[in-house]
Amino acid sequence: MRLHRNLVFTVIDSLGFIFNDGEYADKVVARALKKDKRWGSADRKFVAETIYEIVRWKRLYTEIAEVKEPYNRDNLWRVFAVWAVLRGYNLPDWKYFEETPLRRIKGRFDELSKIRKFKESIPDWMDELAVKELGEEKWEKELAAQNEQARVILRVNTLKTTREKLRSILMDLDIDTEMPKDYPDALVLKERANVFMTQAFKDGLFEVQDGSSQLVARFLEVEPGMRVVDTCAGAGGKTLHMASLMENKGQLIAMDLYESKLKQLKLRAKRNGAFNIEYRIIDNTKVIKRLHEKADRVLIDAPCSGLGVLKRNPDSKWKLQPEFIDNIKKVQAEVLENYSKIVKPGGKLVYATCSILPSENQEQVERFLATEIGQQFSFIKDSKILASESGFDGFYMAQLERKK
Repeated sequence: MRLHRNLVFTVIDSLGFIFNDGEYADKVVARALKKDKRWGSADRKFVAETIYEIVRWKRLYTEIAEVKEPYNRDNLWRVFAVWAVLRGYNLPDWKYFEETPLRRIKGRFDELSKIRKFKESIPDWMDELAVKELGEEKWEKELAAQNEQARVILRVNTLKTTREKLRSILMDLDIDTEMPKDYPDALVLKERANVFMTQAFKDGLFEVQDGSSQLVARFLEVEPGMRVVDTCAGAGGKTLHMASLMENKGQLIAMDLYESKLKQLKLRAKRNGAFNIEYRIIDNTKVIKRLHEKADRVLIDAPCSGLGVLKRNPDSKWKLQPEFIDNIKKVQAEVLENYSKIVKPGGKLVYATCSILPSENQEQVERFLATEIGQQFSFIKDSKILASESGFDGFYMAQLERKK
C-alpha cells in the first residue's frame, strides 16, 4: 500500500484544524473532500476515513507518538506515522518519516492496549462517568461498539417511494443495500458510497438517518390528521419522518431556537415533498404558551451529551467536558417541564436523547414525573438502545401520556 503526498498533506492539515482550532470533524472532512476535483472515490475514501480514524484513536496514537497539545506540524506527522505503521503501510522516503521508530511504535501499542483508556482511546473522566452509570461490563461492550466505523443508513421517504423501489433504483447504481428487520423504513449500505450525489437523493427519495433515530417518530405513534409538535426540530430528520408517517395530512409544527436550522429543514422538506410542516422559532416564551394543551403528540428530542453517537462524532470525545453534562441535564429538565405543557389531555409525549447515560434518560423522566406538571402524565413505555446490542446508535426514548 502506497501513500500519496497530496492526500497525506490534506490529512495533516485537517488534523490541525480539528485538534488545534477546535473545528468539527464532519465540517473539516467535507471541506477536505472538495480540495482536488481530480481525486477519485478511492482518494476521497482514504482522506475521509484516515481523518476519522486518527480522530477516533487520538489518545492512543498521541501517547505512542509521545506528543502533547497543542500539536505542531511535526507532532501531527508523528501521529500520522503511528497510524500508518499500525495500519501496515510502508513509510515512503520522505523527510517527515526519517526518525520514525517502527519497532517502538508496535511495542508501545501492545503495551498500551492492555489499558482501557488507551486501548479504546477515551478521556479519563468520560470512562469513569460511564462505568459509574452503566457498570464496567456494559460500558466495555458499548465503548468497543462506539469505536467501530459508523455505517451509512438511509430512511426511505414513503411520501415518494417504497423501500423495495428505492432498493432497486440504488442497485442499478451499483449501491447494494440490506433491509434490516424491525426497521421498516431503513436501508443499510453494504459498502460506503456518496449517496448525496445520486439523482434519487436529489429527487427526495431518501434521507440519511441512523436506524435508532428512525425509531423515534414511530415511537410517538403519529397518525394522519393529528396536530404534532417537534419542539427541538433542528435540521429536521425526525420532523421529515413524521411528515411521511402522517402522509402530509394534519399539522406538523417544527420548532427550534435557531432560524438557520429551520431554514435547512425548509430546503429538505421541499426536496422531500413534505408540505404539512409549519416553522416556528422559539424567540420568546409566548411561542410555547400559545400551544399549551393544543397538541395530540409532542416530541422532545432533547439536547444531550451525545454519548450514544460517538462512532458518528468521534471528535466529541475530545470536545465534551464534564461540566457540559451537568449543564445539559438542567436544560433537559427545563425543556421537559416547559414543552410538556403543549400536550393536550389524552395526548402523548416522547422524550428522546442520543445518550446512553441513565442520568440523562430514565432518571430524567422519573424526576419529571415527580414535578407538578409531571404528575399530570402517566409513564407508558421506554426503550433503551445500546450500540453494542442494536448495531446502530445508542438512543433512549420514553412515551408519556397526559391524563384526561
